[in-house]
Amino acid sequence: MPAKSDNSGFLQPGPPLAKALTIAGSDSGGGAGIQADLKTFSALGVFGTTALTAVTAQDTRGVGSVFLLSPKLVGAQIDAVMADIAPAAVKTGMLGGAGIVEVTARKAAEHGIANLVVDPVMAASSGDILLKDDATVKLKELLLPRALIVTPNLDEAEILAGFSVRDRKSMKRAARVIRSLGPRCVVIKGGHRTEDADDLFFDGEKMTFLPSPRLTGETLHGTGCTFSAAITAFLARGFDPPAAVAAAKAFMLAVLENPLHPGRGAAVADWSAGGRR
Repeated sequence: MPAKSDNSGFLQPGPPLAKALTIAGSDSGGGAGIQADLKTFSALGVFGTTALTAVTAQDTRGVGSVFLLSPKLVGAQIDAVMADIAPAAVKTGMLGGAGIVEVTARKAAEHGIANLVVDPVMAASSGDILLKDDATVKLKELLLPRALIVTPNLDEAEILAGFSVRDRKSMKRAARVIRSLGPRCVVIKGGHRTEDADDLFFDGEKMTFLPSPRLTGETLHGTGCTFSAAITAFLARGFDPPAAVAAAKAFMLAVLENPLHPGRGAAVADWSAGGRR
């Protein structure tokens, strides 16, 4: 936030600028990935920075091709942002390969990143695979133990927990298993359920379902990225994990009330609507 002038004519410093970093892939269609993260940060009054992990050729209909950047370059981007801008919260999205997972976990440790949100992006909403099997192993072994919050959807929760996750009972069971991998808090997203879209928040002691009506029956693109980015933004603004998740949930209800249709495929969030709300 820019400085303001008082009656003396001298510039006075404004409130501290909330800053966040997203470590994720680029979506050329603008609906998910780095692009969705930055739009979410901006809508919530947070200065967004990036460490790009991959370039994808995709649109609202699916992913055409993926090119992973080198782990060394990913690490250099993280170092540059952390050394100069020092974001208060960091999120990961599409990491793609084991080497990128490893360098991300190492940099999180080196820079003492406490507010780390891990969105374990394993596949696009179109079904395209975005995380290799060996990278999933590294994610569980190296990155989840460093996470403050991990935000799997039902399919990702199944991979991480090792069993089917489709109802409230299995969501609760999976939350306990996933938390045993190291993250302080687990949010299992219920958007793929048919009867409702309730999410489950577990902090190791209390399990809370966050109610959500199913606002639309159409296919949506980038909702997982937007939700995890919103959590990160609220953490950067000083919210604690339960409050950040609850606020992000409210933001999601606003951005999905009237989704945008930029292309001929899936709809995307209306980020500006969330900011206004």
